[in-house]
Amino acid sequence: MKNLKDILQNVSIEKTYGNTDMSIHNIVFDSRKVTKKDVFIAQKGFVFDGHQYIEKAIQLGATVVIYQDANFDVSKHKNITFIKVADSDLALATIAANYYDNPSEKLDLIGITGTNGKTTIATLLFQLFKNAGYKVGLLSTVVVKINETEFEATHTTPDSITINKYLSEMVNQGVSHCFMEVSSHGIHQKRTAALHFRGGVFTNLTHDHLDYHKTFAEYRDTKKKFFDKLPKTAFAIVNIDDKNGTVMFQNTKAKKCSYALKTMADYKTRIIENQLSSLLIQINNKEVWTKLIGDFNAYNLTAIYAVAVELGLDKTEVLRLLSELESVSGRFQYIIKNNITAIVDYAHTPDALKNVLNTISEIKNKDISVITVVGCGGDRDKTKRPKMGFIATQLSDHVIFTSDNPRTENPDTIIEEIEKGVSNDNQDKYISITNRKQAIKTASKLAKKGDIILIAGKGHETYQEINGVKYDFDDYKIISELLN
Repeated sequence: MKNLKDILQNVSIEKTYGNTDMSIHNIVFDSRKVTKKDVFIAQKGFVFDGHQYIEKAIQLGATVVIYQDANFDVSKHKNITFIKVADSDLALATIAANYYDNPSEKLDLIGITGTNGKTTIATLLFQLFKNAGYKVGLLSTVVVKINETEFEATHTTPDSITINKYLSEMVNQGVSHCFMEVSSHGIHQKRTAALHFRGGVFTNLTHDHLDYHKTFAEYRDTKKKFFDKLPKTAFAIVNIDDKNGTVMFQNTKAKKCSYALKTMADYKTRIIENQLSSLLIQINNKEVWTKLIGDFNAYNLTAIYAVAVELGLDKTEVLRLLSELESVSGRFQYIIKNNITAIVDYAHTPDALKNVLNTISEIKNKDISVITVVGCGGDRDKTKRPKMGFIATQLSDHVIFTSDNPRTENPDTIIEEIEKGVSNDNQDKYISITNRKQAIKTASKLAKKGDIILIAGKGHETYQEINGVKYDFDDYKIISELLN
């Protein structure tokens, strides 16, 4: 139980109707989960408007309703406390932090944002600090971790209540550092607004989520808001090889730290050797062998090194810890069977697909063919589909377009939109097979000894979502069985 007055600290309140000096049970934004003595917060969502469910929440036992819609009539319920706020999203974030006693202030919370690389950087930072002897937490697309305990992840950036609940449990278990993916959706919906970040990382910005943000400029500016709100006590680590990197530095009060492979930076990396099994890089003139490969991982490793150093770890020790890091599930995860290499990667944006295929091109022999299996998700940014088709056929020897997570869309329609991006010169390079398992099976049959199969788009996911139903589907497991 908490007192309502206490959890309203720092909330921008416009009007209050009723008593605020009372004990409350939980804070809830989903009316279906309301129980007696709960606080229901009505949000204007992207799809649903929570104000439509206020009556239902009261019927289920809510004693406090927080809302922002000026048209709502509070006179119908005399025994309910109504609180009108300027922004219910921001109110939820603040109330959630207060309810759990502001746990983000009691550990070093690092947020990683950008289009590509968030999961890898967050997960490998968790790995590195764990190996260094710290108690650590992770909030990622793939999984939530509190030391050795794992929980299923449902969103890249969870809702404010879930975030603070996990952070509170981390504090209870003695966690000193937490590494968290921060999505543009999470920033825009203010899920992270009341969190205290010790540092932030910007990886890159490429074509994605334009179904939600509408324009690239809006997408970029949403990412920028995260850095605008970092305090003076924090650091901002930014990839300045990306043309949007310097934008993230504008208006931030945090300590500015740059990293790069191509330009001068505070943390500068050079690739010396790039092999299928390892990568030799030089960070600020110090060499280190790592088990990860490719230019994109050189960027990721540089960001990880920068975070660790800014958090006070010894530079030499950080290099040793970098050399021990293992690749993240579904991120350039490869298997070699019968002299055929299969790579499973989450690449679901044009830039990510291009990076992976360029990396494969750099490490393979000239007489080796690359067979790519790729699709695009349904109910998401449609403008990237032809770009994915162009890149896949331009940088592969053979391509099989297939279904990804079609969700509520017709998978054949999605594939047709991907096909539109294939240039005239590459028309004979591809075939389309809607059934993803059949597509992977066909790729395995096409592959000759020495060839490389890239299965892109789903990575770590162990399901395929079709018409709202998730079916068991694991790219890595399927290709492993086929190659056997």
